[in-house]
Amino acid sequence: MEYILTSHEMKQLDLITIEEIGVPSAVLMEKAALGVIKALNNSIPSPERILIVCGTGNNGGDGIAIGRMLTLEGKQVRIVLIGDENQATVETKRQIAIAKKYNVKIYSTFDNSEYNVIIDALFGIGVSREIEGSYKEAIHYINEAKGFKVAVDIPSGISADTGKVMGSAVKADLTVAIAYKKLGHVLYPGASYCNKIIVCDIGVYGADKINAIVSYTKKDLNRLPKRVAYSNKGTYGKALIIAGSVNMAGAAYLAAYAAYKTGCGLVRIVTPQENREILQSLLPEAILSTYQTQNPDLEMIEDAISWADVINIGPGIGKSETAKRILKLVLQKRNCPLVIDADAINLMAMHQELWNETMKDVVMTPHLKEMSGICQTKIAKIKDNLIQTATKLASMHKLVCVLKDTRTIVAGDNQIYINQSGNNGMAKAGSGDILSGIITGLLAQHMEIFEGAALGVYIHGLSGDKAAQKMGQYGILARDIADSISNVI
Repeated sequence: MEYILTSHEMKQLDLITIEEIGVPSAVLMEKAALGVIKALNNSIPSPERILIVCGTGNNGGDGIAIGRMLTLEGKQVRIVLIGDENQATVETKRQIAIAKKYNVKIYSTFDNSEYNVIIDALFGIGVSREIEGSYKEAIHYINEAKGFKVAVDIPSGISADTGKVMGSAVKADLTVAIAYKKLGHVLYPGASYCNKIIVCDIGVYGADKINAIVSYTKKDLNRLPKRVAYSNKGTYGKALIIAGSVNMAGAAYLAAYAAYKTGCGLVRIVTPQENREILQSLLPEAILSTYQTQNPDLEMIEDAISWADVINIGPGIGKSETAKRILKLVLQKRNCPLVIDADAINLMAMHQELWNETMKDVVMTPHLKEMSGICQTKIAKIKDNLIQTATKLASMHKLVCVLKDTRTIVAGDNQIYINQSGNNGMAKAGSGDILSGIITGLLAQHMEIFEGAALGVYIHGLSGDKAAQKMGQYGILARDIADSISNVI
């Protein structure tokens, strides 16, 4: 697991390290400089001609320290300071003074030389307004220049808290994040300006004590429910998938198949009778219970509800009156975790009275358009406020919200997860059905609700990455994601 910080949280941990632990700020700056140089040397075989563009804030101080160290190593380095030296921070003034004592020159203008490495140390995480004037010109110069571009902490011009471009931003080849990743590293469009990210440990810790946002890595696959020798299919849970409508059997199949592939012991599908033959053919392992669309057997469905350890409702069920009746029945009669997906979310948006039922132990998985319907908010505004939107819905209704986007957000009770697995080949019909099935499969095995949702999102993305490795991003289908689950977990 890794922590993703806001700029305020990062500054808070810096301050604790300096004032409470007693590590001098100059030591942290030296360690940051050494970390950037190490990352650079591991990325470029021979970084000989190096341009370092510095601002007057502490990020600029990092850059000057880097320039001094590289100069003393014998590299050809030009340090350019943008801004008034007299307005520099205390730490940056200290670095300027040290550099001068080592006879390291600091310039105020660019020259016409070509460099094979350009290091961006203009702003770091402190940007809060649009980039203008000489700073904007410096960013343009960096972007237009040839050479391998390295951003110190975060590309200048990217908001560390939102990933937004503040008018203009450096397009880095490598970003060396100091101590921790920040939100601007992982949220778009900032993520596309960072490219490869290396986290540099400088001795600042404590993110686990401030309830920071988390993201999973492959080590977190050890969170999967354990398989035991003395067990049977009931040990691994019974999942009820209420999905599909006439001529829409695919969603039911994909969700149920993914639940099985994730380790669920037994899957039961409730679907219209027209889907029986195709689903029996596609997934003979599943139990099938079918109903007449115009006259559904609610007693049979209620029996299925009482049978289940977890319920998934929504994939492909449509927005008919029958679908609404079944959803209402599930909300009223369930006594287990519930995944609300796809059309069930649309029904919740259309019929506000459904929200009167308890949302305890509910995972809701809207994409941006579905979330727009729930919140009555424009998609563009949601995209600009992914974390806030997901958190608000989770808090308001006491549920776990999985807000699906390139960076899917999982929000629960004072918990936030941001996903970094996955690729654009997964932007295909049925991918969301696979995700809901994975989450259902994990919850069937009695995972805690938030953790099951977050791990499900992570496994979904990893499976998509595995599928892309095999067949490329253009040709991935939803079932390829499901077929790759067993290669991931």
